[in-house]
Amino acid sequence: MPTITSEIIVNADVEKVYALAKDVERFPDIMPDVEKVTVVERTGSRTVTDWVGKIRQFNRTVKWTEEDHWDDAAKTCTFAQLKGDFSVYRGTWRFEPANGGTRMTLVVEYEYDVPLIGPLIKRVVQKLVQANCDQMLEALKREAER
Repeated sequence: MPTITSEIIVNADVEKVYALAKDVERFPDIMPDVEKVTVVERTGSRTVTDWVGKIRQFNRTVKWTEEDHWDDAAKTCTFAQLKGDFSVYRGTWRFEPANGGTRMTLVVEYEYDVPLIGPLIKRVVQKLVQANCDQMLEALKREAER
């Protein structure tokens, strides 16, 4: 199963970056590949959301329901797909002080099974997932540094 890691330094304090990441309803406004995010449930540190993302290169949308567990003390989030288009989709976010700002790290494990998908297409999908993770962190960085 592929694992993607993306990391970026943000010139903003940890509290601000962490709060921005928790505000998932804003993601469609700042991330072009996120079409829609709907909060289904929010209780304590647990959030359940419905997502619609775009894969422009394949002219497809992907949909999933995700459960997030936010740890405000540790400034981390663990997430996993409850249902949707991925066979597996889970990971972690970490927000740590670094160089007067914040190191934001996103690790995603996924399996996206398409019937008759070959090794070449799987590598293309892996590159797209990596690019999407990188773009997500870049978008959050831009927003936090505004």
